[in-house]
Amino acid sequence: MTVVAEAGEAVRWRGGYGRLWSAAVLSRFGDAVRNVALPLVAAGLTTSPFLLSVVSAAGYLPWLLFGLLGGALADRVDRRRAMWTVDLARGLLVAAFAVALALDHAHLAVLAVLAFALTTLQTLFDNAATAILPALVPRPALPSANARLMTGQALAGTFLGAPAAGLLVGAGVALPFAVDAATYLVAAALIASLPRSGIATPARPAGSTLRAEIAAGLRWLWRDRLLRGGCLANLLANLVIGGLQALLVLIITRWAGASDLVFGLVLAAYGAGGVVG
Repeated sequence: MTVVAEAGEAVRWRGGYGRLWSAAVLSRFGDAVRNVALPLVAAGLTTSPFLLSVVSAAGYLPWLLFGLLGGALADRVDRRRAMWTVDLARGLLVAAFAVALALDHAHLAVLAVLAFALTTLQTLFDNAATAILPALVPRPALPSANARLMTGQALAGTFLGAPAAGLLVGAGVALPFAVDAATYLVAAALIASLPRSGIATPARPAGSTLRAEIAAGLRWLWRDRLLRGGCLANLLANLVIGGLQALLVLIITRWAGASDLVFGLVLAAYGAGGVVG
């Protein structure tokens, strides 16, 4: 099966691109399930807005600390190997946490460490996934392939994962994390099966260092007025929205007395507004 792109090239689903798309969409579904379940678990342990904010911030902070480093590393390593290794590690971490929850050993500190670790690994995975796409599809088909990838992730994360998490939490607090772990492990297997040919480690100039490459990227970003403005706007928006999301679970489930499913549906509606907007 092929999907014809505007430029006349075809995006071939059978092969590397189809497996990458499936792995990315599956992982995003698992992420959405966990992102709803994690604050619900935290809210079951404390009603302190400050502590809930700490757990939420732990899931965002790695992008600020390691986002640039993840991009530079993705340009230096075997991207295919990096992606399946990261997903394997994330799957094992979340599986271990699901077991801890099932044994009633949940602690806020563990939640914060887990969120921080998973997002730190995500900085490498997401950068590598973006960089690996040109090796799997023809250059003229890149816009179409990337659009389908982003659409699949948005649908799985926004419209499916969030409501599913509310139902899964009702069936058992460890169940959403077990599902998330399974999606990571299946995604790791899909990525590991990608063809090795054409996905070579990029050649680096002699004497190039991570610091120099990060600095060059920052200089290029700062010179581009459009990208610079977009990044600054996103930074400010995420600061405000992140604070709201950190307390949303408390507002909905404690102050309004709504169910876990309603919390998932509210987050789905919130995400849908972002997609439509």
